[in-house]
Amino acid sequence: MPSPLAQNKDTESETGVKQPGSVNGFRRATTLLSSFGYAFAGIAHAFRTQRNFKIHAGMTVIVIVAGLAFSVTLSEWEALAIVIGLVFQTELTNTAVEAIVDKVSPGYHELAKVAKDCSAAAVLVTAIAATVVGLAIFGHHVIDLGGSLGLLPR
Repeated sequence: MPSPLAQNKDTESETGVKQPGSVNGFRRATTLLSSFGYAFAGIAHAFRTQRNFKIHAGMTVIVIVAGLAFSVTLSEWEALAIVIGLVFQTELTNTAVEAIVDKVSPGYHELAKVAKDCSAAAVLVTAIAATVVGLAIFGHHVIDLGGSLGLLPR
């Protein structure tokens, strides 16, 4: 018997209304454009509801401005793009894990705590790695700037 998730047929929502292109009451992306729409909706949700996502977004703006100000190299931009992408990816995954855990385990459960803690730890590990990359790229620029301004010994 084929999986119900593999079928793309009209289903009835909880209100009894047929929803075209839905599977088990969830709307499916029927076009590439709608797939991107759902992805951007996820980003918008994380930005609206997750404090740390906003912090990462702010830090990304600072990194981009610093990269332009210090004229970082192409390979440095590549490294920055990778770690920035990884931080956002883990933050979005953390948000998804928390939502799923809250849905299936609304009360306290030790395994729910483990899932949420490990998901948050993944974000922390990625943010630390991004910070190390940022320090490696910008550290000498900041030291040189501090020295030219007389704030740091040369």
